[in-house]
Amino acid sequence: MSDDEDDEDRPKINGHKPTGLLPLATGGDDPSAADVLGKDLPFDVDEILGAVTRLRAEIPTDAYTADILGTEREGNGIVIDDDGLVLTIGYLICEAMAVGLQDRDGRTVPAEVVAYDFDSGFGLVRALQPLDRPAVRFGSVRDLRLNAPALVVGGGGRDGTIGAVVVSRRPFAGYWEYKLDEAVFTAPPHPNWGGTALIGHDGKLLGVGSLYVENAREEPKALAGNMFVPIDLLTPILDDLLAHGRTVTPPRPWIGLFVAESEDLVQIVAVADNAPADDSGLKAGDVIVKVGNEVVHTMIELYDAMWRTGPAGVHIPFTILRNDVALTIEVASEDRYKRLKFQRSY
Repeated sequence: MSDDEDDEDRPKINGHKPTGLLPLATGGDDPSAADVLGKDLPFDVDEILGAVTRLRAEIPTDAYTADILGTEREGNGIVIDDDGLVLTIGYLICEAMAVGLQDRDGRTVPAEVVAYDFDSGFGLVRALQPLDRPAVRFGSVRDLRLNAPALVVGGGGRDGTIGAVVVSRRPFAGYWEYKLDEAVFTAPPHPNWGGTALIGHDGKLLGVGSLYVENAREEPKALAGNMFVPIDLLTPILDDLLAHGRTVTPPRPWIGLFVAESEDLVQIVAVADNAPADDSGLKAGDVIVKVGNEVVHTMIELYDAMWRTGPAGVHIPFTILRNDVALTIEVASEDRYKRLKFQRSY
């Protein structure tokens, strides 16, 4: 079988094929799950693993994110209170019309969407029947050191858990107008990373699994792994999410760009159909030189410059290069929440 044929046989996870994953059995100094679980840890391991449940969501075919993320999404959720509140990574439940969780006996329990936060990437659902699962306590990444061993916990208890090492902490920018001032990267990668729980040495939740990345560690040699959104980002916004389904701060401007960095340049690789960038005439292949008067060389610089112009609705001027010709294009931004099918039932 060719590599391409083998790739076709791999299951898709949230629209992506996890090609190039490292084996779960790690070598060198990296701890395997058995190594970590076998140690005299200061918490009840099986109690903590029981806080993570499998999650499945169904999305309408006409949802804005259906073509990008699919209409059937599977991953994990983390119980964070005694009333069935479950934290996950938001793309799993964004625009979901139905969500299912697993109780301790493996039965499917219906859940409803509570909140989705674009800025952090977190999502919340609440089980509509008892899950009979414990709630995990929050930790903090403030004192998380590099090379610290950790557990990456998915649904399924010990069978869904791997041992990992924290290999870097650094800013992260995603091609879809997303940025974290600091993200946590671990290796090796979990095979079903979405919504996994990053558990520290004290048994507390440190982050929520978001992505598979090829560069969890960039130097001296690239290393595949997972990116986690730090749990520290949830505490300041949790009350807003529970009360309103989103934060009440003015939303950031969104224009519908997909970009990439190359040789100290930021280039548009695609624009979302009928999004502000599309309506204004920005095109794939355009190189973004400036936002207003600010020169940009990276995605982080691009997003920071865009967001400094004002809240959603602001008009953002871009200087671009198209076929070596400089153009100025002004884009009327919008609140990306307006694109979503999202209604809370309470």
